[in-house]
Amino acid sequence: MSVNKEVKRITTNTIQKLKSAGEKISMITAYDYSFAKIFDESGIEIILVGDSASNVMAGHETTLPITLDQMIYHAASVVRGCKRCLVVVDLPFGSYQGNSKEALNSAIRIMKETGGHAIKLEGGEEVLDSIKRIVGAGVPVMGHLGLTPQSIYKFGTYTVRAKEEWEAEKLKKDALALQEAGCFAIVLEKIPASLAGEVSKSLNIPTIGIGAGGACDGQVLVMHDMLGINVEFKPRFLRQYLNLHSQITEAVKNYISDIKSLDFPNEGEQY
Repeated sequence: MSVNKEVKRITTNTIQKLKSAGEKISMITAYDYSFAKIFDESGIEIILVGDSASNVMAGHETTLPITLDQMIYHAASVVRGCKRCLVVVDLPFGSYQGNSKEALNSAIRIMKETGGHAIKLEGGEEVLDSIKRIVGAGVPVMGHLGLTPQSIYKFGTYTVRAKEEWEAEKLKKDALALQEAGCFAIVLEKIPASLAGEVSKSLNIPTIGIGAGGACDGQVLVMHDMLGINVEFKPRFLRQYLNLHSQITEAVKNYISDIKSLDFPNEGEQY
């Protein structure tokens, strides 16, 4: 029997059991109550309240502008829609990079004000003090290595990371350091599949890939990309399961047409 089906509530312990059993972990982003409820009832194991809300919900070019207050609003909405899955919340840019005390305060605010189950932050050795301090306070932490969108202006591009040997070696070292610091899982974003496989085998904790190949212990996609709401973003790693953009456009056009032609509302649709 699948580990997922055995448990009533997904926890960080369940995620570890999934890796141990060789069962892949499913993760998707959500930002509101309604979609979170659908995803939770579908059997997803992890919902990430991503700082990608900055892009897909607010229309910003990068993830940098979203604030801690805004992330708390989205996360609280998501948690209200979930009865079973693990809800992980991104610490936004500027809420943890300054020092470990600031990072802990941000993590505590998220846990207290949203009801979320864990936080995620980006980076390797440079954020180890923050991770240790947050984990030490009893808050589960998911790490994030490879392409780290909050550092986009440092990288200057969204291309694949860790293709060079020095960067690959740093990533492997960082992954082990994150595990040692107490992370319960690590997102690996847009790195060579062979490297992701090597890192996944070297760790006791699960890896969640996005553009990092099938050897990761799980996969995550942004809901707007996977459902075809956002059709401008088409990287190689994205599998689009629906084309909601065209379906919604057609539905709205039909709605407009029915209003203009006096077809809506008909006698059965009024009091």
